Amino acid sequence: MNTTTASSTTINSQASPAGRPSVPPRPGRPVVRFQDVSKIYDAGSQPVRALDGVTVDIFEGELTAIMGPSGSGKSTFMNVAAGLDDVTSGACFVAGQPIHQMDDAQRAILRREHVGFIFQSFNLIPTLSAEENVLLPFELAGRRVDTETSAWIEQLFTTLGLGERRSHKPSQLSGGQQQRVAIARALAARPSIIFADEPTGNLDTRTSREVLTLLRTAASAYHQSIAMVTHDPVAASYADRILVIADGQVVGDHGRLSPAQVSELLIGLEEGAA
Repeated sequence: MNTTTASSTTINSQASPAGRPSVPPRPGRPVVRFQDVSKIYDAGSQPVRALDGVTVDIFEGELTAIMGPSGSGKSTFMNVAAGLDDVTSGACFVAGQPIHQMDDAQRAILRREHVGFIFQSFNLIPTLSAEENVLLPFELAGRRVDTETSAWIEQLFTTLGLGERRSHKPSQLSGGQQQRVAIARALAARPSIIFADEPTGNLDTRTSREVLTLLRTAASAYHQSIAMVTHDPVAASYADRILVIADGQVVGDHGRLSPAQVSELLIGLEEGAA
């Protein structure tokens, strides 16, 4: 994994004549690319347009926060990007591969090889130790843990403060320790992109900040690409970039902002929708 520090250049969104955010070019390659993506759910007489012509890239080595009101389309955005849901129209590429052209089996292989997940509820296997939970994706994929990967996992346990907890089962760990194990599991295979769904939602304030610092470090020190869905302005303030989704469209694309600035952004969005 490249250890080049990711840039944290602030980018302000500007409205183009078409009403879409216009953002200067960013460093690094896109690991997720949406090209005019729409997702429509059949809800009887009134289909739901969860994504509406979204064109946006997520770049390598950045922590990107995805925000928006409830029902805005941010969860659908993540599900499509992770290959958990099909597009209705448009094109979606993950690690350069056309996920919109793949069947379920092909998308499962892509997720196994290129995608990591961190969930609000941790999603650890209760009967396995911390170390066994981290190694489980390798076993499921039939991948051998070579010397280099073993050293990387050892580094993760040390960096995440889990060195003395490797043999502990989830029930023997605090919420923060369980989330650290989940982070180690996501980072262990060095995926092209990690999707974090409200990763601090079940944590107290102090532990949340520790976890967010770890995610920030993963992006800046290890050049890991992370897309984090969150409603929390404090969590979003740790991100290099903040994408705002409303009514299935990307309506804002910002660089690093303070929690107060993120709050003002969301309040303005709510007032505009009123």
